[in-house]
Amino acid sequence: MNPLAGSALTSSGHNSPPSLATGPASDVLRRLELTIMRRLDGMLQGDYRGLVPGHGSELGETREYQPGDDVRRMDWNVTARMQTPHLRETIADRELETWAVVDLSASLGFGTAECEKRDLAVAATGAVGFLTQRTGNRIGAVILEGERAITVPAKTGRANLQALLHRVVSAAKVDYEGTCDLAGGLQRLAATTKRRGLVVVISDFLAPDGWQRPLRVLGARHEVLCIEVVDPRELTIPDVGLIEVFDPETGDIRELNTRSAHVRDAFAAEAQAQRARMARDIRDTGADHLVLRTDSDWLLDLVRFVAMRRERIDALARVRR
Repeated sequence: MNPLAGSALTSSGHNSPPSLATGPASDVLRRLELTIMRRLDGMLQGDYRGLVPGHGSELGETREYQPGDDVRRMDWNVTARMQTPHLRETIADRELETWAVVDLSASLGFGTAECEKRDLAVAATGAVGFLTQRTGNRIGAVILEGERAITVPAKTGRANLQALLHRVVSAAKVDYEGTCDLAGGLQRLAATTKRRGLVVVISDFLAPDGWQRPLRVLGARHEVLCIEVVDPRELTIPDVGLIEVFDPETGDIRELNTRSAHVRDAFAAEAQAQRARMARDIRDTGADHLVLRTDSDWLLDLVRFVAMRRERIDALARVRR
């Protein structure tokens, strides 16, 4: 449930993404591109590794398995012949395919800090798109509009990216009803993708259980990054007296007496346990996990994540050599 009653903290800080509440979709998209590209230039130098560098898709040489290697690249024929575990290296493909699963369900229409969660989800989609487009890769999307899923085919080029992001921004401006079928969206994507690439799932993951299995299926074929969008009031609640909280996806309403330290502590403990379960479920699928908060510099968090991911892969490559 989201605490949607009481006073909301608002700010127009420099680190917040463009608000969907102001101006038409074209204006929001223009401000989003300026925000992302101005700050990304010089922070992430343009090579062909993309947002989350992967292993490519063309078969290359084999080598012996080393601890920490991806077992999905095991070459079982060579392993059986040599009697020791061997991997099949791959050659980097400079024209990869990126897919974004963008959750725009009712629970994303909430925010008490710099922005709403759906503002952050749109901004994250824009960052993925611009990072993909600048290296010439294809990008497509599965947009979860409440209970409905819309597929935008993967294409190259700036015009196609602009059309995709315009569709996402326009969809995010609508208040949807009903629960999000995240599992169905992931299954739709698994049936759509034809070749190995990058899948980015942008959601608060406040969806019914069942999304873990299709996420694991996608992880068996693709590089998967889960971007979890969080608002601080979903983790703790302040002492603001008696408030009503409601779940925008189910309509459930409850009253909370936030003057009680026991109530506040119980809320924080349950929220922490819920997020820990999500993180564990994501980790168990083999996906990377990035948390973006509405009260932090989302773009800096994204850049730090990409930099750490690249450093980890480069370090592993040096060890293999």
